[in-house]
Amino acid sequence: MFDAAPHIEWILKTGRMLTLQGLIDGLGARLLEDGVPLMRLRLSMRTTHPLTAALSVFWEARSAPLVQITAPHGLETRPAYTGSPMAEIARTRAPFRRRLDASLSAQDHVSLHELRDRGATDYYGLPFVFAMSSSGMCIFTSDGPAGFSEPQIKGFDAMAPVLAPVIEVHNNYQLATAIATSYLGARTGQRVLDGQITRGDIETIEAAVLISDIRGWTAINATRPARDALDLANRYFEVISDAVDKHDGEILKFLGDGVLALFPTDGTPEGRTKACQRAVAAARSARDISAQSDMGADFGIGIHFGEVLYGNVGARARIDFTVLGQAVNIAARIEALTGQLGHAVLISDAVAQTVNQPVSLVGTEPLKGLTEPMRVYTPASF
Repeated sequence: MFDAAPHIEWILKTGRMLTLQGLIDGLGARLLEDGVPLMRLRLSMRTTHPLTAALSVFWEARSAPLVQITAPHGLETRPAYTGSPMAEIARTRAPFRRRLDASLSAQDHVSLHELRDRGATDYYGLPFVFAMSSSGMCIFTSDGPAGFSEPQIKGFDAMAPVLAPVIEVHNNYQLATAIATSYLGARTGQRVLDGQITRGDIETIEAAVLISDIRGWTAINATRPARDALDLANRYFEVISDAVDKHDGEILKFLGDGVLALFPTDGTPEGRTKACQRAVAAARSARDISAQSDMGADFGIGIHFGEVLYGNVGARARIDFTVLGQAVNIAARIEALTGQLGHAVLISDAVAQTVNQPVSLVGTEPLKGLTEPMRVYTPASF
């Protein structure tokens, strides 16, 4: 006779402390060792993420460890999901069981046929009803000749209400991570998740600051439909984002039609050189990606290196994670010169002296906020 109590105790004491993959790996192995003819165990949950609609983790008895699978938005319209047992469980929020034997017909979803072709004999899915609006499910698949016994099915039913709040905690963490990283960037978002959320919680760091914006944005908005201008802005943001990510920088702000990105240093001379080199390489990548994608608009990039204040500012109950300081202002002033001086990318004297690459002097220009004109350069490769 199958007893779910020890497994429920394990979930509450040990499993809840593990990662989602660790939880399912541990539970699957325990059930198999306890005599449950378990071939596969799957946990799935809906997510809130710009790119991902759902997340699934798997355990299989006779397989190497599996990686988690994410499903993009539009999942509901795809044949792999439409009419599937998982779609039925999500729709009814009720258990779904199907024996995978000779009674399986052409009317049954292809996913069930694929499992049967792999040797599966029984399929049992249970919904997780979360306190919030999201949801999830657990799928048990057997390859035993007789499938799951009724006591095992009842045991799965008993485990589901215990698993649900544990899975919901993971779901909420995924939500918090998605919001933090999507709106703040990976590094900054993690700092917020780690608790750096107090106004005035600021540190001074050294970084190469890259600022870019679209040239002629006011004219674009005046001559194009709003939706076309928005589509153009999104294509531009994607170009800059891909380039910055590729060179280990972080976009901290979208500023109207502009972008503010940071390339922090570790404080060593070598780190300063690498930060500047990464920023210049990101500028080069952005220009290359733009040329290949026929973006439909031009943009300028200004880069400066210096100290910035990095952290939380704002009102008591409404704060923003940002960077402040003269280095940011100078980068913005240099970017504003790109159209005037006819160069796509301009760098400050501080970057030119640090980047350890050939540069060409463009001119000595007055910059608002500075008492002395500044030499500005363009990397020789542009």
